[in-house]
Amino acid sequence: MSRTTLQQIALSLDISVTTVSKALNSYPDVSKKTIERVKEAAERLNYKPNSFAVNLRTQQSKTIGLIIPEIVHQFFSNIVKGVTDEAEKNGYVVIVMQTNQKFNREKETVEFLINKQVDGILIALSDETVDYEHLLRSQNLDTPIVMFDKIANTVACSKVLIDDVKAAYEATEHLIKTGCKELVHFRGPLHSQNAIDRLEGYKIALLDYDLPFKEENVYLCEEMSFDMGREQARKMLDENAKVDGMFINTDLVAVGAMAEIKDRGLKIPEDISVIGFSNWFLSSVITPSLTTVAQPSFSMGKISFNMLLSELTNKRNNTKVTHETIHLPTELIVRDSTLPL
Repeated sequence: MSRTTLQQIALSLDISVTTVSKALNSYPDVSKKTIERVKEAAERLNYKPNSFAVNLRTQQSKTIGLIIPEIVHQFFSNIVKGVTDEAEKNGYVVIVMQTNQKFNREKETVEFLINKQVDGILIALSDETVDYEHLLRSQNLDTPIVMFDKIANTVACSKVLIDDVKAAYEATEHLIKTGCKELVHFRGPLHSQNAIDRLEGYKIALLDYDLPFKEENVYLCEEMSFDMGREQARKMLDENAKVDGMFINTDLVAVGAMAEIKDRGLKIPEDISVIGFSNWFLSSVITPSLTTVAQPSFSMGKISFNMLLSELTNKRNNTKVTHETIHLPTELIVRDSTLPL
């Protein structure tokens, strides 16, 4: 069946298309009787407004883009849920794009969303991203951006994140307070800002507790995977038999490391204590359960959307847009992979 048009409603009532349009929008210069007749006819004829025409008139697509590094990732899937829940409440559609942690893919997705004329973009940067020209282009084309989790300090936009330095400090401090003396850190990719900040928190905690920072005790994980955790743990155990504590950049890597440690016949936490990051579901169901840092991912998604919505509202009202950065709290979840205090 073809879509019912304003012209068909007008013909059925023997009135003008302009009157039909005004009546559907309840204009005050149209009588209540005419408004009722038009709306009854629209319902009878199953009339649906042309969203393209509405968007053209209001200069809104009511669509936003959401760019994340990975969809199959508990943290980012919770971000998606937080964003989409809020978007639905406010009449927005969300286009979710995945970069697979690739810079070129990120640039392509931003360009795609600009061409789709989305109202704004929410983005967590890929681990490869060190150039931000594609984001500046979006802003120059009047498509606002809000960053979350993986951000660039040099890009002027609103941001929602945690205090990674503080969270890493607390995780490292917990290991120290439980008696660990030889602590290693499995860090994330070199250009990732949250990996940089977590390494910094680890360093500061060691300094505050008069423990030496050793470059050789930092193991680079180019990808956040189970296999990478196993590989780096194998290397660590071959190089340093004195290790008694590990702070690891994310839970999936930590679980891989724990598997290798157990395969070597070592006990967790008696021989080596382990702390992860993110509080994935798997961290609570493995044996031993993993001590980790919980991030408010669902709240981060909700707040990120509402920050973007606020900017879009200010833009429509010709009100000055003020960028802000919001830090959300984290929580250290103590489980069986670390010794008791």
